[in-house]
Amino acid sequence: MRGELTISLAVLLVLGSGMAHAVWNMLAKKSENKQLFLFIIYIPTSLILLPGFIAEIAAANPPLSGYILLFLSLFIQAGYAYFLSKSLTFGDLSQVYPMMRGISTFLLPLCGVVLLNERLSVWGWLGLGLIALGFILSSGISMKKQRFQVPRMVLFNTVAVGFCTMSYVMVDKVNLQHFSPTLLLEISNIGFMLGLAPFIRFGEVRWLREMREHGKLVAAGAILSPGSYLLFLFAMSMSPLTYIAPLREIGTVFGTLMGVLLLKEGKGVLRIVSASIIFTGILLVGMLGI
Repeated sequence: MRGELTISLAVLLVLGSGMAHAVWNMLAKKSENKQLFLFIIYIPTSLILLPGFIAEIAAANPPLSGYILLFLSLFIQAGYAYFLSKSLTFGDLSQVYPMMRGISTFLLPLCGVVLLNERLSVWGWLGLGLIALGFILSSGISMKKQRFQVPRMVLFNTVAVGFCTMSYVMVDKVNLQHFSPTLLLEISNIGFMLGLAPFIRFGEVRWLREMREHGKLVAAGAILSPGSYLLFLFAMSMSPLTYIAPLREIGTVFGTLMGVLLLKEGKGVLRIVSASIIFTGILLVGMLGI
């Protein structure tokens, strides 16, 4: 009974994580300066977590491999931040979001099975197949007439985001053996900000004007962005990766709907149908996957 309650809580946490992730990506898409917006929203949480981060690092005694993986997580997050800002700058949210999430969704359970000795049932594999199909349809690259409607650099940046997502989740799954979720969140924040800092002209930023004009969006992003990953870290510490990783991709459905309905992006019918396919796949994985 206790195990079932733990799994149920992990599911709720990861579903909340997925929805929060989709919303802050939409906020970033709406912002004028994507890199500056993404940098600013990580400042509050980074400052709040810094004292605890320093204390835990000072008291921790992991093996050398633990520190190496911690640095690797920071490095991957830096790449993730850079490629994400480029992808959201030049691509539609309803198109690039399913693509970037689709790569990690498809590969993460496979890595969980191969590297972490986790299991996936026949229904789980079927669910992953439906998720992959929905992502391909949503991206539009499966149709010959639309094949070249995704600029190469947008496609490259989006694919890079997906691989970075898969990589940092795998690395942090191992890091949870040595460090707390809040410490990993701080490493994630620091890496994210380092990945954006070289490309922001801080001397030209009018901070008061930025806060006055975009303060509400920044405040929402500052809560949702780090909060999304913190929920996922807690969920990972409570449940097998194979089970919860695909569930997080329910955010793809919300991301697609927000892009179509709120940002008024094109090909709405195709992308909403694709989102329905994705949702079906998510249910199969979540209910019958293991």
